[in-house]
Amino acid sequence: MPESLQAISKPPAEWEGKMGDYKSPLIFKDGRQVKTADDWQQRRAEILNDWQTLMGAWPAVLEKPKVEVLESKPRENFTQQKVRVQIAPDQQVDGYILLPEGKGPFPAVFVPFYEPETSTGLGGKPLRDFAYQLTKRGFVSLSIGSPGGDARKPVLSAEAKCQPLSYLGYISANAWQVLANLPQVDAKRIGIVGHSYGGKWSMFGACLWDKYACAVWSDPGIAFDETRQSINYQEPWYLGLDPKVTRKPGLVTADNPRTGVYKTLIERGHDLVEFQALMAPRPFLVSGGAEDPPKRWTVLNQVRAVYHLLGHDDRVAMTNREKHDPNEESNAAIYAFFEHWLK
Repeated sequence: MPESLQAISKPPAEWEGKMGDYKSPLIFKDGRQVKTADDWQQRRAEILNDWQTLMGAWPAVLEKPKVEVLESKPRENFTQQKVRVQIAPDQQVDGYILLPEGKGPFPAVFVPFYEPETSTGLGGKPLRDFAYQLTKRGFVSLSIGSPGGDARKPVLSAEAKCQPLSYLGYISANAWQVLANLPQVDAKRIGIVGHSYGGKWSMFGACLWDKYACAVWSDPGIAFDETRQSINYQEPWYLGLDPKVTRKPGLVTADNPRTGVYKTLIERGHDLVEFQALMAPRPFLVSGGAEDPPKRWTVLNQVRAVYHLLGHDDRVAMTNREKHDPNEESNAAIYAFFEHWLK
């Protein structure tokens, strides 16, 4: 592993060994301690069942989602395809597949965001163009936007009985299938990356679909934190959907209380620590900004304990920057991370 990645795969001295007030994912619901890798598999199944039961049922994952190529043209050192991809039995979205020159098989990345143009370097936001940058480095990429076109009003499949953020995880599973079915892609080397809204999407996609080999989440908010406006899992377009209640966007207050599954998760003492532990032993990087500052190592130290039990001490990483927006340095770490773990 390059020294640059080694440096971000352990907490700074200030945060070494600090676990915060989070409940350890290495404790079963009945209070037993997870002591072995076999124990962890049982505990992992327990965590996954809890979250999936609360968030609701997915439609069946598509084995061979339909992909229609609407346009194909050369661009720099890759081919750009505008595509229409099937993300659910009754739903399609437009996006882009970028294919490097050569025969492959190549590693690949799924890059979700509000819309697909930003990720592919066509939207005028260069530091969020993960698909474009990774394809130039030899990765196949798939970029799509919000189901229905509006992140705050997501359109779910008629067959989905789940919270919107879980549904984004379901879309991620189908996006993995799209990439895995491409002849240019090595299905064992597919990752996922997103920023902000795309970071939440990527986190739920990677944690709920264990075929993703690794993941990067850019400043999604890796712990529930009701003091932060952008760590807004309580919103109905994430985990707060309740058909019987109309919640105003914004922080949780007495006049604007928790709703939906988010309310239940908080009341039952769940947090994203245990959810992120579902990644183990797959590598992931938190590209932290304003919402995920260095103090979030208290979250990651809890998750690292799971990786340590499984014999891996270098697969949980975090970088930190002051602002929410990505910068050149944080993005360089993202690209180095994928090049190491997928190439």
